[in-house]
Amino acid sequence: MRKCVLAVLTLSMIFSLTGCGDSRTEAGQDGGSMEGIDTITGSEGGSNEPLQAETNIVPTGEIMELEKGFSAVRYDGDYGFDRFLSEGGASSDKEVVGFLTESLLSGTDIGFNGNIFGCSTIALQTPEGESLFGRNFDWNHCEAMVVLSYPENGYASISTVNLDFISQGGLAGMAMKQDKIKTIAALYAPLDGMNEKGLAVSVNMIQDSATIEQDTEKPDITTTTAIRLLLDKAATVDEALKLLGQYDMHASMGMMVHFALADTDGKSVAVEYVGNEMVVTETPVLTNFYLAQGEKNGIGTAQSHTRYDMLMERLEESGTMDTEDVRDALGSVSKGNFGEFESTEWSIVFNQTNGQAVYYHRENYEQGYTFALE
Repeated sequence: MRKCVLAVLTLSMIFSLTGCGDSRTEAGQDGGSMEGIDTITGSEGGSNEPLQAETNIVPTGEIMELEKGFSAVRYDGDYGFDRFLSEGGASSDKEVVGFLTESLLSGTDIGFNGNIFGCSTIALQTPEGESLFGRNFDWNHCEAMVVLSYPENGYASISTVNLDFISQGGLAGMAMKQDKIKTIAALYAPLDGMNEKGLAVSVNMIQDSATIEQDTEKPDITTTTAIRLLLDKAATVDEALKLLGQYDMHASMGMMVHFALADTDGKSVAVEYVGNEMVVTETPVLTNFYLAQGEKNGIGTAQSHTRYDMLMERLEESGTMDTEDVRDALGSVSKGNFGEFESTEWSIVFNQTNGQAVYYHRENYEQGYTFALE
């Protein structure tokens, strides 16, 4: 178990897991525009020009601000994750920070923080047989960032990070490297994502006093690094479950969580930890209560049961949905419908079949940002 002695300096930079075309080229990977659809590359980030209702985003290595509280970046190459795994992983967020600080970020101090968050996910197929995965991330206003990752030894992926979960202190002379520092830290802290093979992953919180601290002498992994593991290394739900079984899971930030996993074969499951034992339940919908049979079944917030029932009802009525239907389903269970202080900070519709993702920020379902994996 890696020991690290850090002074975590908190910078009050609040950092905090569709309309899809038929091909990835249409989504703007060549930098061209589709008729009636804006295409924005990294060099054009932060434009004040009005956007079309659907905007294709082509990130670069520089963080681009799409709107206040929402940004995107691309990372190509090695970010040390294979080394992280080979050295035994990490049994806490502090140890993840220790690895990053000592191995990758030249002594820059960072920290992972967190608070309660809620989420809803739904997995299904379109009438044409394409696989879709929808996700809401519910929290207070935060800084969200979409990260397109192209590792040297792993699958390309799209993931989302709540940059509020990362606090960063800088050393003198590091200002020129800030984008790289933020991006590498974000690669170890995803909350959801989809890889080039069509595996989709999300972590959802369960409001429970228990946590996850497995201790079986296996290598260690945390909630967010587990998501990175699956995005980098697993092509299907079965491969993902096999990988998770090879590690001792430790809940990031001490939260009780469960995972939603879905693939292009139509398999979708919830992965939960009851008494530190992994339990897998087939389900197309996941919110914020236990689905595992037994003493924990149903524990979670009352509202999460309501959201679950609403999504299941929509799915049962239609059987299949198109991308706009999934967007509307996510909108129907977004936080603005419940009169609470949180908001749905981002909604995503992943098209697992063609590698595209459309994001909606803070419940503005009239403006979609489309990303595509090459």
